[in-house]
Amino acid sequence: MGLLDIAKLPTAENSAIRMHESDNVAIARVPLSVGATIVVAGNPVVVRDNIPAGHKVCLTAIAAGSAARRYGQAIGRARVDIAPGQHIHVHNLAFEDHEVGFEFPTREVPYPAPPAIMPTFQGFVREDGRVGTRNYVAVVAASNCAAHTVDWIAESFDPASLPANVDGVVAFPHGEGCGHTIGPDTEQLRRTLAGVLNHPNIGAALIVGLGCEVNQIDHYLGPNAPRSKRLHGLTLQSAGGTRAAVEASRKRIQEFMEEMSAEKRVTVPASKIQLGLNCGGSDSFSGITANPALGVCSDMLAAIGASAVLAETTECFGAEHLLVKRARNREVAEKFLGYINGYKKYLRQFGGSFDDNPSPGNKEGGLSNILEKSLGASAKAGTSPMMDAVDYAETVTSPGFVFMNTPGYDPVSITGLAAGGVNLIAFTTGRGSAIGFPNVPVIKIATNTSTYKRMQDNMDVNAGRIVDGDATVEQVGQEIFDLCLRTASGEKTCAERLGHKEFVPWRIGPVL
Repeated sequence: MGLLDIAKLPTAENSAIRMHESDNVAIARVPLSVGATIVVAGNPVVVRDNIPAGHKVCLTAIAAGSAARRYGQAIGRARVDIAPGQHIHVHNLAFEDHEVGFEFPTREVPYPAPPAIMPTFQGFVREDGRVGTRNYVAVVAASNCAAHTVDWIAESFDPASLPANVDGVVAFPHGEGCGHTIGPDTEQLRRTLAGVLNHPNIGAALIVGLGCEVNQIDHYLGPNAPRSKRLHGLTLQSAGGTRAAVEASRKRIQEFMEEMSAEKRVTVPASKIQLGLNCGGSDSFSGITANPALGVCSDMLAAIGASAVLAETTECFGAEHLLVKRARNREVAEKFLGYINGYKKYLRQFGGSFDDNPSPGNKEGGLSNILEKSLGASAKAGTSPMMDAVDYAETVTSPGFVFMNTPGYDPVSITGLAAGGVNLIAFTTGRGSAIGFPNVPVIKIATNTSTYKRMQDNMDVNAGRIVDGDATVEQVGQEIFDLCLRTASGEKTCAERLGHKEFVPWRIGPVL
């Protein structure tokens, strides 16, 4: 059934959605009751179980040990014989950590030529050529010992009394910076904090430490400075304690803001957008509505030379063979697989599995395992070639679709995206995840109308209109693209209005 055929009122023909002609399951658009008849691709099926909206109904008999298929891909094997009309979920569908064959690219995909007509937005041009969608002062803690102080500094500024063209003073407290093993963990933290200090949405920055932590502020100053101007560092020990550090920081920030107030938004090409792609609190509608619509937006950005950055390594497992085929060349494909295999090794240290990723809320929303979740999650990246693959918090420099190695845990994932330089984030959710970021606007896209209506304070876009029959995937994708341009020009998102500021660096090693 095509989404354009879906009517508002449920009928036998539109009560379930099949994503691919080879699928032997369909997704209940509305709750299905025992004895009801649905018609999929002209074939009637009598419902044998009460099936919640978003959950899977069997279309054709699946023998025990045989694959259930959604999106044209295997999403697990039947634990028992499953009859047409039965509910398919964790009780009768087994996760299988299956090996898939890879079709590596044999060609080199060129970067797209500039379009004849380039969309624009109003942004802050930085000295390195990047463009900010906001103009904040960042106050970054070098370690947990300075976390309270940076919060105090930021909170001491009245948002209503800021100079023109300054969006605010934002704090970046965290629990890291000491008790680390020296090596990859400290290197990743430093890369993350440096990415925040030098973010295009940051007009000036302070790095604040205690003075004796592992993560010394000297790493961010002098020849190692992540930015060439408007960067200041101090420690509580050298300043004379917390109150003195707050007062010294306030004076320096006032000086910075006087300079920043002279900066104005100017018209810039939309190719300067770097959009982070994330999902959280997913449900079975995620892969039908919000994620494919965001994929349309991602393709539109890639076509004009902007960047769309797909995160969440854990939610690419099961879809990696599809992404490998889309790599720009063999080198990018191998880099991407290197992150997948490195994550497998990382999980094995703790006896974990990729299938530990789906949360109770994911499963309540109809997602049975990580394979099903990943196939829907990867749709956020559209259909464009994968032009590059980068590590957590690594600066994104490539146009087009880029992959970033991050956990699936939302606050850690969007922290990596932001540290990599994305100046906007689009976040799809079926369960209503409430999240944002201190200096990057986060656009929240609801996968279903029920969540959108219940949480309108949190949601910017209702992609549930697709299954309601009120819009197509392409129309909602265009809506997201247009909202990206308006948001980049200064329009506030729901997460910004609510004051969300989640910042959680990824700690990969032990606590000492």
